[in-house]
Order: sequence, then C-alpha cells, then structure tokens
Amino acid sequence: MKNEEILNISGIPAAAPSYPKGPYRFINREYFTITYESDPDAIRHALPEPLEPAPGNLIAYEYIKMPDSSGFGDYTESGIVIPCLFNGEEVNFTCQMYLDDEPPLTGGREIWGFPKKYGNPNLKVVHDTLTGTLHYDEELVSMGTMAYKTENLIANPMHAEMRNPDKIIEKLTKTQINLKFIPGVDGRPAIAQLVAYNMCDAEIKGAWSGHARIHLVPHVNAPVADFPVKKVIGGSHFIADITLPYGRVIHDYLNDQKSIKQQNLPHQRSQGEKNRKAGVLVHGE
Repeated sequence: MKNEEILNISGIPAAAPSYPKGPYRFINREYFTITYESDPDAIRHALPEPLEPAPGNLIAYEYIKMPDSSGFGDYTESGIVIPCLFNGEEVNFTCQMYLDDEPPLTGGREIWGFPKKYGNPNLKVVHDTLTGTLHYDEELVSMGTMAYKTENLIANPMHAEMRNPDKIIEKLTKTQINLKFIPGVDGRPAIAQLVAYNMCDAEIKGAWSGHARIHLVPHVNAPVADFPVKKVIGGSHFIADITLPYGRVIHDYLNDQKSIKQQNLPHQRSQGEKNRKAGVLVHGE
C-alpha cells in the first residue's frame, strides 16, 4: 500500500475496515429516555474536568434502537448521559454505553471517543408497555418501562413547549461531549481529549412522554447502578431520522500537560544553572 492509499482508508483492518467514512445517517432511530434525580457526588466523580454538574443532579438513562444506520447496520444501545455545563453552556456528557454491533462500537470509540462496550440491550413494545432492557454477560443490569404512547408531545396542548417540532429537534441536536482516551504503544496516553459533536438534519416522526420507571442492578463491568435512582422525573420516546457528523476537539488534556511542563522549564533551567555554579565553587571546576 502506498502512502496516499493508507491515508485514505476509513479504518482498520485495511482489507475490510470496520466502518466506512461518515457522516452517518440513521433512519427511524428510536429513543427511549428516562430522566431521574441521582446522587450529586456520583455525578461529580464521573464528570471529567472542566465539565461541571448542571443543577438538578439529573441522569438521562437511554435505550436507543437503530434499525437502519448507514455503515453500521441494525443495532441497539443503552447507557447513561449526564446533563452538565461546559464554559456555562448546557451540554450532555456520555458516561457509559453498551451495544450489540461491532462497527458502531469500534467506529464510535475510534472517531468520537464514545465509551462503548459490548452488551445486549433491547427496546421493544410489550403489549401496552415500552420496555428497554440491558443484559451484560447474560445478567440483567437495567430495565426501563413507560406506558406506550399515552401522551403525544406534539398534539397534547399540555406540552406547549414541545409541540413545535423544532423544540424537539433542538433537544436531539444538543451538544454532546465524550472523553476520548487512546493509549500509545508504550502504554502512556496518546490521545486524551474532550470531543464534542451535534447530531444534525433531524426529521421528527413521533414524540411521546409519560410515566416511567427504571430498575438498575449493580454489576462490576457494567456499573450503571453507580448512579442510584432517587426520583424518576419522567420518560420520553422519540422516533427520528437524524445524522451523526464528525466531531471537534474542545479540550486537550495532553496539551494542558505540555503547557504545565513548559511553564516549569525556566525554573528547571535556573535550578540547573545554580547546581552547575555550585559545582564550580565546591570542586574548583
């Protein structure tokens, strides 16, 4: 392979990359989100600086079904999103994600730094109940339920703030942030960044809300229960066509470390000069 060929591949293995180049379009992407109040100390511990907790100590637990995803196929994922602040802007930090398909798992981690692990999520309608589950290593670690399509957000006058589809699109395209971390061949960090992205080109096909419940089971390798449920705020259910574009780096931890080292260099040189002079005085060099 020539240099230009190597630099033009979408990923590895070069013979059959795990994913194509983006952007990535999702058709009939179905979101089931349960918002609940959790422990402020757990939230603070999970947020990488300089992100700050948002008021309310809220967690958004998601089950997302993606039956038609360009380059990724048909898969489902589940995980935890934390509403927070970056330089005063309201954003969402993706904390944990579990899914059942290799291309979006690999591509998500390599491109945007999504915190993805392999699990077995499921989102389906069981009679009158929208039901999301997540199994990890054959064990149930989360189950969320909501009454199926009992409150239409677009049609219900009680939800005036969401009746305009643009408001729903604003919610779905809110700035999302991931912690992208990739070690180098020596085991030290090669990439350590906060990466932001905004879903775009959204077309809303349905939006509902309702009473919801969520049950979380402690598991060492899928620690979703580390964010205890204090009070369920409610559930939301969206179906949309939407596009995932490439992201952007908003904070680079390695550059911060370089800046700190550079700030210390004058002091280090000065101390070295002092040591050299001291050697002359003591040893008569």
